[in-house]
Amino acid sequence: MLIFIDTETTGVESSDKICSVAIINKETKEIKYELVNEGKKIPPEASSIHHITNEMIKEKPAFIKSELFKYLQEHNTEDNTLVAHNINFDLEKLSSSGFFWKGDVIDTLKVTKHLIPECELFSLQVLRYELKLYKAEEVSKVKYGIKDALVAHNALSDALVNLLLFEYLEDICDVDKMKELSFKNVLLQKFSFGKHKGKYIEEVAQSDRAYLEWMLRSATDVDEDIKYSINHYLQG
Repeated sequence: MLIFIDTETTGVESSDKICSVAIINKETKEIKYELVNEGKKIPPEASSIHHITNEMIKEKPAFIKSELFKYLQEHNTEDNTLVAHNINFDLEKLSSSGFFWKGDVIDTLKVTKHLIPECELFSLQVLRYELKLYKAEEVSKVKYGIKDALVAHNALSDALVNLLLFEYLEDICDVDKMKELSFKNVLLQKFSFGKHKGKYIEEVAQSDRAYLEWMLRSATDVDEDIKYSINHYLQG
């Protein structure tokens, strides 16, 4: 079965922790959402994104003691597949809270980059509008029993939007192919950030080779697909 998951955290550093988790089981139509307290204070910057405060998690259990943890453990088999947008981030945060997934995974971020490169920007909320996923939201909310409005960076809302993205991608390729693409480097065409934002990486490799070499040598937060693409174009 396919289990869609989204986490919200106290931040994006390796030391940051989960503060909310949501899952949607596509087969059984089950949905679950919980706030958890991993003993890490939520800074105002994080609260401004997901609107979860320290007061809201004060009396909440640690993730390993939550009902959602028990549910995931019950379904933690090689027969099941966990689906998320940028799943490596979620897996890292889950593991730091004591949960280690045994089954297959699908990374819709990676798959979208492979299948729809013309999107250029690949955040879940951009894709929500770029691919007009919002048109199917009300029907899907009824289908899965979600009564609240969908709000960006709410774990349950994002899990549903990601499910809709998956269904969009499913019209292009099958599940087995998505699993394969989730582990395959993406050859990107353009920069989506920095001083060369919007420019073709291949052209920058000709006009500003030293900058790209510096990025590979010195930048510590460069996405693996950017590194792969820079190396590809530098090598000609």
